[in-house]
Formats: sequence, C-alpha cells, structure tokens
Amino acid sequence: MLSKIDLNKIGGVILDSCLAVHRILGPGLLESAYTIALVRELNLRGLFIRTQVPVELSYKEKPLGKVYVIDILVEDEIILEIKSVTAIEPIFKAQLITYLKLYQKKLGYLINFNVPLLKEGFHRIVYQF
Repeated sequence: MLSKIDLNKIGGVILDSCLAVHRILGPGLLESAYTIALVRELNLRGLFIRTQVPVELSYKEKPLGKVYVIDILVEDEIILEIKSVTAIEPIFKAQLITYLKLYQKKLGYLINFNVPLLKEGFHRIVYQF
C-alpha cells in the first residue's frame, strides 16, 4: 500500500497526463478515445495501469459477481473514472465513491474530458484518506 505522499505524487502525474491528452485531443470525442490515450500517456510516464478492472459485489454475504468495471486502475491504488459528458452529475461522484468502497481504495479521480478547460472536468475524490 502506498503512502499518502506517494498517492499525491502519482496524482500529480495523473493530472499532467490528463492535461497532455486534453491538449492534444481536445473536447468532443468518445470516452473510449480518451481512455486509450490516457492509458498510453500514463504508460509513457512509467505507471502500472490496468483497464476494465472488474469489481465484485456481495449482498448479505452472497457474491453477486462482477457487476462493476473500473475504467483505469493506476498502480493498483488509484481509480480513474473517465467521462465525456456535457456535465458532471452527482451520480458520477457517487459511483466513484462506491468503487472506492468496494475495491477498498482511498483515492480516485473523476475526469470529464468534454470541457473547454480540463480543470473544470478534473475531480479528486477521497474515501477514508
């Protein structure tokens, strides 16, 4: 498990990577395009990435299976939820918090690339940090 300092340093790399992707691609593409480009950018910066990571859900101690999928998992510690929408809805943040709880992680980023300036679409979400 990474320290808070390490998580925050990686968060800086994630932000810089998102800025690079947004600068090159701009807004208006599909979520899948940004995901692929961001994975490439993060790999170029030396981070370990997994995509489409299944998350299992249980109900009353009975496994319900892999019902959620994390867009990008960075260094097996930070969850990235990628969007390309006109506005961030509260449900998107709730979704990321749910992923953090179920996957037992402390830090996630909700990133909406469909904005003129990426700072408007970059949201840091912490859970029991």
